[in-house]
Amino acid sequence: MLSLYIYKNCSSCQKAKKYLKEHSISFTELPIRDTPPSKQELKRMLQYMNDNMVKLFNTSGMDYRSQNLKEVLPKLSAQEALDMLHSNGNLVKRPFLIGEDFGTVGFNEETWDALLD
Repeated sequence: MLSLYIYKNCSSCQKAKKYLKEHSISFTELPIRDTPPSKQELKRMLQYMNDNMVKLFNTSGMDYRSQNLKEVLPKLSAQEALDMLHSNGNLVKRPFLIGEDFGTVGFNEETWDALLD
């Protein structure tokens, strides 16, 4: 089963949700702010993102900017960064789609076609 973490006011999240519905792909929708991805899901997604921690962060978000994470993030351990993401769903790049053996963040139709076909 796929889990799709979204923010209701995010246009990319709405496109992702529409994409899954149009392709008749079953998924569980989760509100990313209220229910951030689990630490285990974040660890798995980090692997799918080739251990590039920055890809897991919503770098255009206000929380990211207000905490000056562009400067802080390189100084954090992977565990500290994952803990931060797990405790604040606003920091997580969305949409956040994770399955049993794959995952991706953001919405790019070509990427999703390759993953889900």
